[in-house]
Amino acid sequence: MNRAVLLSAIAMSSLLCASMASAQDVENGADVFKRCRACHDVGEKAKNKVGPILNGIVGRKAGTIEGFNYSDANKKAGAEGWVWTEEKMMEYLLNPRAAMPGNKMAFAGIRDEQDRKDLIAYLKTFPK
Repeated sequence: MNRAVLLSAIAMSSLLCASMASAQDVENGADVFKRCRACHDVGEKAKNKVGPILNGIVGRKAGTIEGFNYSDANKKAGAEGWVWTEEKMMEYLLNPRAAMPGNKMAFAGIRDEQDRKDLIAYLKTFPK
């Protein structure tokens, strides 16, 4: 019985830590987003800038924000079924030019894997 109680306590502790880490991840993601803010916008009053708004990016088909002039590469990717999953975003954010050759995004990428994950967690807080 004591072993069951101990395992239960460990499981609850792990869940609590994971929950706390998520909040930290989003906070770090907001900080990481500062690198993106010159070209992209998020939030209730978001507008297209040099890059498209990123509200609702996770799960959205590439090249589909109304009123934004995407590169041919981005439009083609969307037409071929490219959806911004977390996995695709991880790849793209690491090296946008390698992930989608011919896109217009002039950004070297985010090398740190945790920063990319945190940025995605932050972006997910902005629904469509």
